[in-house]
Amino acid sequence: MTIRFDGKVAIVTGAGTGLGRSHALALAARGAKVVVNDLGADLQGGGRTGAAADSVVAEIAKAGGKAVANYDSVAEPDSAARIVESALKAFGTVDIVINNAGILRDKSFDKMTLADFDLVLKVHLQGSVYVTKAAWPAMKEKNYGRVVVTTSAAGLYGNFGQTNYAAAKAGLVGFMLALKEEGAKHNILANAIAPVAFTRMLATVVAPQLEQRLRPEVATAGVLYLCSEDCSASGCVLEAGDNQFALARLVKGPGVKLSPTEAASPEAVAAHWAEIENIAGGQPHRNAMSAVGESFKVEA
Repeated sequence: MTIRFDGKVAIVTGAGTGLGRSHALALAARGAKVVVNDLGADLQGGGRTGAAADSVVAEIAKAGGKAVANYDSVAEPDSAARIVESALKAFGTVDIVINNAGILRDKSFDKMTLADFDLVLKVHLQGSVYVTKAAWPAMKEKNYGRVVVTTSAAGLYGNFGQTNYAAAKAGLVGFMLALKEEGAKHNILANAIAPVAFTRMLATVVAPQLEQRLRPEVATAGVLYLCSEDCSASGCVLEAGDNQFALARLVKGPGVKLSPTEAASPEAVAAHWAEIENIAGGQPHRNAMSAVGESFKVEA
Protein backbone atom coordinates (compact mmCIF):
# COMPACT_ATOMS: atom_id res chain seq x y z
CA MET A 1 0.00 0.00 0.00
CA THR A 2 1.29 3.42 -0.97
CA ILE A 3 -0.47 6.40 0.54
CA ARG A 4 -0.99 9.18 -1.99
CA PHE A 5 -2.77 12.54 -1.99
CA ASP A 6 -3.29 13.09 -5.71
CA GLY A 7 -6.16 15.50 -6.27
CA LYS A 8 -6.25 16.55 -2.60
CA VAL A 9 -5.73 20.09 -1.34
CA ALA A 10 -4.04 20.59 2.02
CA ILE A 11 -3.56 23.61 4.26
CA VAL A 12 -0.61 23.48 6.65
CA THR A 13 -0.28 26.35 9.12
CA GLY A 14 3.11 27.31 10.46
CA ALA A 15 4.64 25.50 7.50
CA GLY A 16 7.71 27.66 6.97
CA THR A 17 9.93 25.75 9.37
CA GLY A 18 10.09 22.64 11.54
CA LEU A 19 7.18 20.26 11.65
CA GLY A 20 4.97 22.31 9.35
CA ARG A 21 7.65 22.43 6.68
CA SER A 22 8.11 18.67 6.98
CA HIS A 23 4.34 18.08 6.65
CA ALA A 24 4.04 20.38 3.62
CA LEU A 25 6.98 18.85 1.76
CA ALA A 26 5.79 15.30 2.38
CA LEU A 27 2.22 16.03 1.29
CA ALA A 28 3.42 17.69 -1.92
CA ALA A 29 5.81 14.82 -2.63
CA ARG A 30 2.84 12.46 -2.48
CA GLY A 31 0.69 14.48 -4.86
CA ALA A 32 -1.17 17.01 -2.72
CA LYS A 33 -1.56 20.65 -3.63
CA VAL A 34 -0.46 22.60 -0.56
CA VAL A 35 -1.13 25.99 0.95
CA VAL A 36 2.04 26.80 2.86
CA ASN A 37 0.95 29.21 5.56
CA ASP A 38 3.53 30.98 7.68
CA LEU A 39 3.46 34.37 9.30
CA GLY A 40 7.23 34.47 9.36
CA ALA A 41 7.31 35.26 13.07
CA ASP A 42 9.97 34.31 15.58
CA LEU A 43 9.39 31.76 18.33
CA GLN A 44 7.70 34.34 20.56
CA GLY A 45 5.41 35.54 17.77
CA GLY A 46 7.33 38.71 16.92
CA GLY A 47 8.54 39.87 13.51
CA ARG A 48 7.04 39.11 10.15
CA THR A 49 8.51 37.94 6.84
CA GLY A 50 7.28 35.83 3.94
CA ALA A 51 10.70 34.31 3.32
CA ALA A 52 10.05 31.05 5.18
CA ALA A 53 6.81 30.23 3.35
CA ASP A 54 8.31 31.28 0.01
CA SER A 55 11.28 29.00 0.56
CA VAL A 56 9.09 25.96 1.17
CA VAL A 57 6.95 26.73 -1.88
CA ALA A 58 10.09 27.05 -4.00
CA GLU A 59 11.35 23.73 -2.67
CA ILE A 60 8.06 22.05 -3.55
CA ALA A 61 8.02 23.58 -7.02
CA LYS A 62 11.61 22.51 -7.68
CA ALA A 63 10.60 18.92 -6.88
CA GLY A 64 7.69 19.14 -9.33
CA GLY A 65 4.92 19.73 -6.80
CA LYS A 66 2.27 22.42 -6.52
CA ALA A 67 2.01 24.90 -3.66
CA VAL A 68 1.15 28.50 -2.86
CA ALA A 69 2.36 30.64 0.00
CA ASN A 70 0.15 32.44 2.50
CA TYR A 71 1.40 34.86 5.14
CA ASP A 72 -1.76 35.47 7.20
CA SER A 73 -1.99 35.00 10.94
CA VAL A 74 -4.14 32.20 12.34
CA ALA A 75 -4.86 34.27 15.46
CA GLU A 76 -7.69 36.42 14.04
CA PRO A 77 -10.87 35.13 12.38
CA ASP A 78 -10.57 37.33 9.28
CA SER A 79 -6.92 36.54 8.60
CA ALA A 80 -7.48 32.84 9.30
CA ALA A 81 -10.31 32.88 6.76
CA ARG A 82 -7.91 34.31 4.19
CA ILE A 83 -5.73 31.22 4.58
CA VAL A 84 -8.66 29.08 3.48
CA GLU A 85 -9.51 31.57 0.74
CA SER A 86 -5.98 31.06 -0.62
CA ALA A 87 -6.71 27.35 -1.03
CA LEU A 88 -10.08 27.96 -2.67
CA LYS A 89 -8.69 30.57 -5.02
CA ALA A 90 -5.61 28.59 -6.04
CA PHE A 91 -6.98 25.05 -6.06
CA GLY A 92 -10.78 25.24 -5.80
CA THR A 93 -11.32 23.27 -2.61
CA VAL A 94 -9.96 22.12 0.76
CA ASP A 95 -9.60 18.48 1.79
CA ILE A 96 -7.05 18.58 4.61
CA VAL A 97 -6.35 21.08 7.40
CA ILE A 98 -3.25 20.60 9.52
CA ASN A 99 -3.23 23.06 12.41
CA ASN A 100 0.44 23.35 13.30
CA ALA A 101 1.15 27.05 13.90
CA GLY A 102 2.29 27.99 17.38
CA ILE A 103 4.44 30.19 19.59
CA LEU A 104 5.99 29.97 23.05
CA ARG A 105 5.87 32.39 25.96
CA ASP A 106 7.29 30.14 28.69
CA LYS A 107 7.45 31.34 32.29
CA SER A 108 6.38 30.03 35.66
CA PHE A 109 2.71 30.78 36.34
CA ASP A 110 3.66 33.19 39.13
CA LYS A 111 5.70 35.32 36.72
CA MET A 112 3.62 34.92 33.57
CA THR A 113 1.56 37.89 32.41
CA LEU A 114 -2.05 37.33 31.44
CA ALA A 115 -1.22 38.87 28.07
CA ASP A 116 1.30 36.10 27.41
CA PHE A 117 -1.16 33.48 28.61
CA ASP A 118 -3.90 34.79 26.34
CA LEU A 119 -1.67 35.13 23.27
CA VAL A 120 -0.49 31.52 23.41
CA LEU A 121 -4.10 30.32 23.71
CA LYS A 122 -5.09 32.59 20.83
CA VAL A 123 -2.44 31.24 18.45
CA HIS A 124 -2.56 27.53 19.32
CA LEU A 125 -6.18 26.97 20.32
CA GLN A 126 -8.19 29.78 18.77
CA GLY A 127 -6.00 29.76 15.66
CA SER A 128 -6.85 26.10 15.08
CA VAL A 129 -10.52 26.87 15.65
CA TYR A 130 -10.52 29.84 13.25
CA VAL A 131 -8.83 28.01 10.37
CA THR A 132 -10.92 24.87 10.80
CA LYS A 133 -14.11 26.90 11.06
CA ALA A 134 -13.32 28.63 7.76
CA ALA A 135 -12.57 25.32 6.01
CA TRP A 136 -15.48 23.38 7.50
CA PRO A 137 -18.19 24.44 4.99
CA ALA A 138 -16.11 23.32 1.99
CA MET A 139 -15.38 19.94 3.57
CA LYS A 140 -18.96 19.48 4.72
CA GLU A 141 -20.32 20.29 1.25
CA LYS A 142 -18.12 17.69 -0.42
CA ASN A 143 -18.69 15.14 2.37
CA TYR A 144 -14.98 14.67 2.93
CA GLY A 145 -12.34 16.15 5.17
CA ARG A 146 -9.37 15.48 7.38
CA VAL A 147 -8.51 17.77 10.30
CA VAL A 148 -5.38 17.33 12.41
CA VAL A 149 -4.59 19.50 15.42
CA THR A 150 -1.20 19.58 17.12
CA THR A 151 -1.23 18.84 20.82
CA SER A 152 1.74 18.15 23.08
CA ALA A 153 2.99 16.09 25.98
CA ALA A 154 2.75 19.32 27.98
CA GLY A 155 -0.99 19.44 27.33
CA LEU A 156 -1.51 15.74 27.97
CA TYR A 157 0.64 15.39 31.07
CA GLY A 158 1.69 18.89 32.20
CA ASN A 159 5.06 20.66 32.20
CA PHE A 160 6.64 23.24 34.49
CA GLY A 161 6.70 26.77 33.10
CA GLN A 162 4.13 26.09 30.40
CA THR A 163 0.70 26.67 31.92
CA ASN A 164 -0.36 28.72 28.90
CA TYR A 165 1.00 26.26 26.36
CA ALA A 166 -0.32 23.24 28.25
CA ALA A 167 -3.78 24.78 28.57
CA ALA A 168 -3.89 25.47 24.83
CA LYS A 169 -2.68 22.01 23.91
CA ALA A 170 -5.12 20.29 26.26
CA GLY A 171 -7.91 22.48 24.89
CA LEU A 172 -7.09 21.31 21.39
CA VAL A 173 -7.74 17.71 22.43
CA GLY A 174 -11.20 18.63 23.71
CA PHE A 175 -11.88 20.60 20.53
CA MET A 176 -10.79 17.67 18.38
CA LEU A 177 -12.88 15.14 20.32
CA ALA A 178 -16.04 17.21 19.91
CA LEU A 179 -15.20 17.90 16.25
CA LYS A 180 -14.93 14.14 15.73
CA GLU A 181 -18.55 13.77 16.83
CA GLU A 182 -19.85 16.54 14.57
CA GLY A 183 -17.78 15.53 11.56
CA ALA A 184 -18.72 11.85 11.57
CA LYS A 185 -21.88 12.16 9.47
CA HIS A 186 -20.02 14.28 6.90
CA ASN A 187 -17.02 11.95 6.53
CA ILE A 188 -14.78 14.51 8.22
CA LEU A 189 -12.24 12.87 10.50
CA ALA A 190 -10.57 14.80 13.32
CA ASN A 191 -7.42 13.65 15.08
CA ALA A 192 -4.47 15.04 17.02
CA ILE A 193 -0.75 14.56 16.71
CA ALA A 194 1.46 14.86 19.80
CA PRO A 195 4.92 15.17 18.24
CA VAL A 196 8.31 14.91 19.85
CA ALA A 197 10.56 16.50 17.25
CA PHE A 198 13.68 18.63 17.31
CA THR A 199 12.31 21.93 16.11
CA ARG A 200 13.05 25.46 17.26
CA MET A 201 10.41 24.98 19.98
CA LEU A 202 11.82 21.76 21.40
CA ALA A 203 15.37 23.04 21.02
CA THR A 204 14.66 25.35 23.96
CA VAL A 205 14.20 22.41 26.35
CA VAL A 206 16.23 19.43 25.05
CA ALA A 207 19.90 18.76 24.37
CA PRO A 208 21.15 19.48 20.83
CA GLN A 209 22.57 15.95 20.66
CA LEU A 210 19.00 14.67 20.24
CA GLU A 211 18.48 16.43 16.90
CA GLN A 212 19.25 13.36 14.80
CA ARG A 213 17.00 11.09 16.88
CA LEU A 214 14.03 13.44 17.04
CA ARG A 215 13.49 13.99 13.34
CA PRO A 216 10.31 15.86 12.31
CA GLU A 217 9.76 13.31 9.55
CA VAL A 218 8.66 10.76 12.16
CA ALA A 219 5.75 12.92 13.32
CA THR A 220 5.01 13.74 9.67
CA ALA A 221 4.57 10.04 8.93
CA GLY A 222 1.84 9.91 11.56
CA VAL A 223 0.20 13.10 10.33
CA LEU A 224 0.08 11.88 6.73
CA TYR A 225 -1.58 8.65 7.76
CA LEU A 226 -4.21 10.55 9.76
CA CYS A 227 -4.84 12.78 6.72
CA SER A 228 -5.13 9.93 4.23
CA GLU A 229 -8.11 8.19 2.69
CA ASP A 230 -6.72 4.98 4.15
CA CYS A 231 -7.33 6.25 7.68
CA SER A 232 -10.73 5.58 9.26
CA ALA A 233 -9.72 6.55 12.80
CA SER A 234 -11.19 9.68 14.33
CA GLY A 235 -10.82 11.13 17.81
CA CYS A 236 -7.28 9.79 18.29
CA VAL A 237 -4.25 11.39 19.90
CA LEU A 238 -1.20 9.94 18.18
CA GLU A 239 2.13 10.39 19.92
CA ALA A 240 5.03 10.28 17.46
CA GLY A 241 8.76 10.73 17.89
CA ASP A 242 12.10 8.92 18.06
CA ASN A 243 10.73 6.33 15.60
CA GLN A 244 7.94 5.44 18.02
CA PHE A 245 4.17 5.73 17.65
CA ALA A 246 1.53 5.27 20.35
CA LEU A 247 -2.04 6.33 21.09
CA ALA A 248 -2.70 8.40 24.19
CA ARG A 249 -6.22 8.17 25.61
CA LEU A 250 -8.23 9.38 28.54
CA VAL A 251 -9.63 6.40 30.40
CA LYS A 252 -12.15 6.12 33.19
CA GLY A 253 -11.37 3.71 36.02
CA PRO A 254 -13.97 1.38 37.55
CA GLY A 255 -14.38 3.79 40.44
CA VAL A 256 -16.72 3.31 43.41
CA LYS A 257 -20.49 3.49 43.68
CA LEU A 258 -21.58 4.23 47.24
CA SER A 259 -24.20 2.02 48.80
CA PRO A 260 -27.69 3.48 49.34
CA THR A 261 -26.95 3.72 53.05
CA GLU A 262 -23.62 5.56 52.67
CA ALA A 263 -23.92 9.33 52.41
CA ALA A 264 -21.92 11.15 49.74
CA SER A 265 -19.49 13.20 51.79
CA PRO A 266 -15.84 14.27 51.77
CA GLU A 267 -15.24 11.58 54.37
CA ALA A 268 -16.71 8.94 52.07
CA VAL A 269 -14.43 10.08 49.25
CA ALA A 270 -11.44 9.90 51.61
CA ALA A 271 -12.44 6.44 52.79
CA HIS A 272 -12.67 5.10 49.25
CA TRP A 273 -9.79 7.08 47.74
CA ALA A 274 -7.56 4.07 47.15
CA GLU A 275 -10.31 2.47 45.06
CA ILE A 276 -11.19 5.72 43.29
CA GLU A 277 -7.63 6.42 42.16
CA ASN A 278 -7.09 2.87 40.92
CA ILE A 279 -7.56 2.95 37.14
CA ALA A 280 -6.67 -0.71 36.56
CA GLY A 281 -9.17 -2.00 34.05
CA GLY A 282 -10.03 1.55 32.97
CA GLN A 283 -11.71 1.95 29.60
CA PRO A 284 -11.82 4.79 27.08
CA HIS A 285 -15.23 6.17 26.18
CA ARG A 286 -16.54 7.10 22.76
CA ASN A 287 -17.87 10.46 23.92
CA ALA A 288 -19.15 12.36 26.96
CA MET A 289 -22.57 10.70 26.87
CA SER A 290 -20.91 7.29 26.95
CA ALA A 291 -18.75 8.32 29.92
CA VAL A 292 -21.59 9.66 32.08
CA GLY A 293 -24.45 7.67 30.58
CA GLU A 294 -25.18 5.73 33.77
CA SER A 295 -26.12 8.99 35.47
CA PHE A 296 -28.93 9.57 32.98
CA LYS A 297 -30.52 6.14 33.19
CA VAL A 298 -34.02 6.07 34.60
CA GLU A 299 -35.12 2.95 36.42
CA ALA A 300 -38.28 1.37 35.00
